[in-house]
This record gives sequence, C-alpha cells and structure tokens, in this order.
Amino acid sequence: MKTALLIDFGSTYTKLRAVDVDHARIIGAGQGPSTVATDITVGMMKALEDLQAHIGPLPKFTYRLASSSAAGGLRMVTVGLVRELTAEAARRAALGAGAKLVGAFAYRLTRGDVQKIEALSPDILLLAGGTDGGNSEVILHNAAQLAASALVCPFVYAGNRAVAEEAQRLLSGKTVIVAENVMPEFNVLNIEPARAAIRQVFIERIVHAKGIDRAQALFDQVLMPTPEAVMEGARLLADGWEGEPGLGPLLVVDPGGATTDVHSVADGQPTQPGIVPHGLPEPRVKRTVEGDLGMRHNIGAVAEAAGAEALARDAGLPVERVRQMVDALSREVQRLPESEEERSLDLALGRAAVRLAVQRHAGTLETVYTVQGPVQVQHGKDLREVATVIGTGGVLAHGADPAAILETALFDPAEPWSLRPKAPRLMLDRDYSLYACGLLAQVEPAAALRLGRSSLVPVRKESPHERTVRA
Repeated sequence: MKTALLIDFGSTYTKLRAVDVDHARIIGAGQGPSTVATDITVGMMKALEDLQAHIGPLPKFTYRLASSSAAGGLRMVTVGLVRELTAEAARRAALGAGAKLVGAFAYRLTRGDVQKIEALSPDILLLAGGTDGGNSEVILHNAAQLAASALVCPFVYAGNRAVAEEAQRLLSGKTVIVAENVMPEFNVLNIEPARAAIRQVFIERIVHAKGIDRAQALFDQVLMPTPEAVMEGARLLADGWEGEPGLGPLLVVDPGGATTDVHSVADGQPTQPGIVPHGLPEPRVKRTVEGDLGMRHNIGAVAEAAGAEALARDAGLPVERVRQMVDALSREVQRLPESEEERSLDLALGRAAVRLAVQRHAGTLETVYTVQGPVQVQHGKDLREVATVIGTGGVLAHGADPAAILETALFDPAEPWSLRPKAPRLMLDRDYSLYACGLLAQVEPAAALRLGRSSLVPVRKESPHERTVRA
C-alpha cells in the first residue's frame, strides 16, 4: 500500500494526516502543540504519538511532505512604484505565494521608510517597480536605499527587466533572486514567476530560519507555506485533473488561530451587462490574508473589528463576560473551547472573522455618475455566481454549527454592493484535508483530487443559529 504522511507545522498546532494513496482516503490524524519557539521536534513527536494512538504502528510512508505557517508564517514586505499598479501586483504575488504581508511600500523609499521596514523584520522582501523598459529611476533608488539597510533577509527582484542587473549590483551585499517582472506591461499581471521565486526562498532559507530543519529526519521535504498548500488544494478541487471534473468556481474560507484566509478560484468578471470593471485584472486564483482576524493570536482585533457589543449579542453573553474571555484567550492561544460559554464565543468569533474576511476578499459595486448618466463600476471580483463555498479550519471542522459560520460568507441583500456568493452549496472540509490535498497534488494529483472530494460534506444553509444581530 502506497501511503503518505502530510504535515502542517501550524502557528498553534502541528497537524498530521496519514493517507492511503491507492484508495485516496485518510487513515488517521494526529496533532501536537507547535513548539517552533523552542524545538519543533517536540511538537512533531507529540503529533506522531497522537497519530500512533489512533491507528497503531505507523507504516513506512512512501511520501512524507510538509507545509508550514509556524511562528506567524512567512513575513513579507513588498516595495513597488505606483501603489495601485506595480505595488499592488507585488502584493498579490506575495499573498499568492502563501506569505503574510506585514508591510507594503510604494514610490521612492525615504530613510524613514527603510527604518520601518527594518523594524518589521521581514523574512523576504519583494522589490518591484516599472514596466519592462519603463520607469527605472525609482526602483534603482529603492535598491540603493535597501542596499544601505540593516536587512539580512533575501530579496526577490521582480521589477523592470531593463535594469535588473544594475539593481543586483546595487544590492551586491544582499541575497537577491531575480524573477520576471510582476507587471511587464501596463495593466498586465505576471505574478507566477515571483510566486515561484518566493516559494524557492521559503524552502531554502525560511525552513532553516524557523528551525523546521531540526526535525528533518521525520519528513522528506517542506514543499511550501501552508496557505499556498490550501490554495493548491482549492485549485485542484475547482479544476479537476486529467478528465476527472472539478467542482467549478469556488470559495474557500479558513479561519485560523493567527489569520483568516480566503481563497477564490473564479474569473470574477461582471455577471451582469453594463457593469464596468475597474483596476488591475483580478487573478483567477486569488488569496487574501486578514492578519487582524485570527481566532486566537489576534482575538482582540477580531473583537474590535466586530464590536464587543455585537459579538456579545451574537454569542448570547454579557458584554463584560465577552471582554474577560477575549482577554484570557489572548494569553492562552492554544486553549480549545470546553464550556458552553466558550463554544458560543468561538462560534460568534468565527462568524465575525468569516463575514469580515469574505467581505474584504470579494469585489464591490459602486455607482459613478458621468455626463452620460450613472454607471455601475466593479472593483475586484464578482463572486455572486460561485457554485461552492468550502469551510476549513478548526472552528468549522470541530464546531457544532459550521453552517452558521459559512452563511456569513454569502451575499446579503442589505449590502448589495458586496459581491459575495449568492446561492452556492456549502461544504465542510471535515478532515481538514485541503492543505494535505495541496501537498499530495505535487506527487499524486489524481489521488489528491479524490481525497479532497471525499473529505467534503454538505452543510445545511438553514442553520439553527437564530440570533438576528450579526457579529
């Protein structure tokens, strides 16, 4: 029997899935607390012990593949020319590669900007700017400013191809990887090469920086950041593989301990005549990361964004009690809900995080008044016709009412400007297998597709969650 051990070094827990590749099924799961701050092998061994307790003696795995978002994920800063153009293209490349964007800068960097970047301590810096053969002065200025900085992280240069060699010379004291321009022509995106370069840096440098290579004897390879693994799983489920159809356009929501991630696989073009798209073309496979919407590490920010009073009403708890619980959970990020109060609060937090994250991910409609009359302008992706919404992550997989959380991702007639899915089927990734799907797809894509589909179960749109005030 061909088997695979698929590992996620997460920000809170190290999670394992043991898979029978031949029959595309999960044969066991295990987890242990992530111990990246001390010795990551400790958490890995606990997860292996947990897996063994469930399935007995472990098989000799054919594949042992890992992804990681441990210690806050891949911290990245982007620098571009124009905020709405090359800087935005760089941002999309960073998010598509599974990075956690901690800073985005545009135009000519000042010394103060460089000091802010140094304070952010990024794992990678993506430098972009100018179309090929276009503006070169700003990106060379920025390269010189960064060359004089105290930054020791790797740089990915993905700007004006005409001055790539000159920029490399300016950055000669840094580690620089050159990729194709993220915007070779005006309004033309080319983010895949930069994404591949970021992934290369992640594998070669970040695995060591995070201490994950200390557990190297326990797995074969770290392939990618966990968010990218989830995105690859979503892409496979949407598109299918070699004659086996996929699910079509879909949305994945992943409320986690540190962030809430949203992935969409859809072209996002206007679904009604007369609507004019505005801004850069949207990538068909898109990921956004909401760093202020983490269920544990950023629980205070979720409560602030949702409003403590609204959160309390949604949880059916007194406001002061919610504040006390939020404060306690922010200090105990590994705590899982045990009491009815804690489960009610987790449900309300999940609803708030998903609603806000999908609202930010989806496009919007705006009425613009011109001399010819009002025009409907679309910013971002129109997701109203998306056929499937998939929920993954702990609060969905282990909570009592995943439908109550997923329903907040849907179109709301009270907010017609927000282009969220209107009438999709709601599915739950019950085994938390999307990351495993993305990893397995690198070696056994047909089995990965079958595994992903078998792990999805429908959830009812009509949930028993009867509170009328949304978090």
